[in-house]
Amino acid sequence: MDQSTLDDAGVFAFGRGEALVQTADFFTPVVDDPYDFGQIAAANALSDVYAMGGTPLTALALVCFPEATLPAAVLGGILHGGQDKMKEAGVSIVGGHSVRDPELKFGYSVTGVVRRRHLLTNAAARPGDRLVLTKPLGTGVLSTALKRGLLDRPLLRRLTRSMASLNRRAGEAAVEFGARAATDVTGYGLLGHALQVAEASGVSVRLRPSPRWFLPRVLEWSKAGVLPGGQRNNREFFGPRVAAGSTSEPLLDALYDPQTSGGLLVAVPPRRAQALLAALRRRRVWVAEVGEVIPRTTHGVTLEREP
Repeated sequence: MDQSTLDDAGVFAFGRGEALVQTADFFTPVVDDPYDFGQIAAANALSDVYAMGGTPLTALALVCFPEATLPAAVLGGILHGGQDKMKEAGVSIVGGHSVRDPELKFGYSVTGVVRRRHLLTNAAARPGDRLVLTKPLGTGVLSTALKRGLLDRPLLRRLTRSMASLNRRAGEAAVEFGARAATDVTGYGLLGHALQVAEASGVSVRLRPSPRWFLPRVLEWSKAGVLPGGQRNNREFFGPRVAAGSTSEPLLDALYDPQTSGGLLVAVPPRRAQALLAALRRRRVWVAEVGEVIPRTTHGVTLEREP
């Protein structure tokens, strides 16, 4: 696999037209409930395989646990949540590894398979392709609001449901309807991952940001400065390659928000875009057409106002 594509999973070709897709991901809790955290960690780890058009098969659990400060029941809840999510995905947990650590961390190493002709990377987008996003943005902002005691229970449920939902249906539809490229939107935020697609593909990306792309209250809290630490890092690192135009500061900050278990960003030829959008809606996947791929310009990503 060409490391210059910056894809999140490794690919190893074998047999006749098949390849393994391998990835690993684990992180600290983003919600307080152990079961929910386990589900979110599992969905997040599986996402890299779906983003490459693959089918996950097996997983190894990765656990860092502070046994001196947390009861074993917490770990039991996390493992239960992860197991249920892996079962939903049709994935077998075949083992894992745990270590004592002062800070709780959890996730999985996942192995999947893909037909090489169906493989999606972030390096195949072409000018004219439409860009489709398959989950709303703002999980970093809302998780920060949760830590500050600002999130009410209904919105916490909405946040948890979004992060715990699998990208399986989105990945399957992307392959079925002939997507050229895809990536999952995680720690680098929408702008960082869109920029990686642009640079790996030798093109640029034009986005037309809309408040409709975000979970409730995200822009309100972005304006109030309720932002995770990774947001600032993303903006400092990716900002010089993004032409922000007249985008408002709260909206721009939210576009750099690091996501946990975000959706897929899919580049699809224009003649297939409407069919893909319709298929995702039929499958009850949240979806928005967010922009298009254009020939390479000075900036990798350009933001424009909605028409």
